[in-house]
Amino acid sequence: MIIVSDKAKERILQLKKEEGRAENENIRVSVKGGGCSGLMYDLGFDGAQVETDHVFEDKGVKILVDRKSLLYLAGTTLEFTDGLNGKGFQFVNPNASRTCGCGESFSV
Repeated sequence: MIIVSDKAKERILQLKKEEGRAENENIRVSVKGGGCSGLMYDLGFDGAQVETDHVFEDKGVKILVDRKSLLYLAGTTLEFTDGLNGKGFQFVNPNASRTCGCGESFSV
């Protein structure tokens, strides 16, 4: 399960509207190799759900996750911050043993 904070939901809906996204486009979250800690998050809009996707819905936001990424993302919360230390989406991942300073990469 992936949890979406209220602020992340607001920002996702705002981006969908600003970018003229279709109502059926969902959020795809995945994990790829790279970044300074070995693994990095990938987040974007996606209207194409495939048979092997795991689908989660929280606060009305539908999230698509591929099978491999699910192993790394179980229990993660998607946050959005707009404070002095930066602005953007952040992942609060209980599976990460180490994260980089920017919060975009991690290791397990």
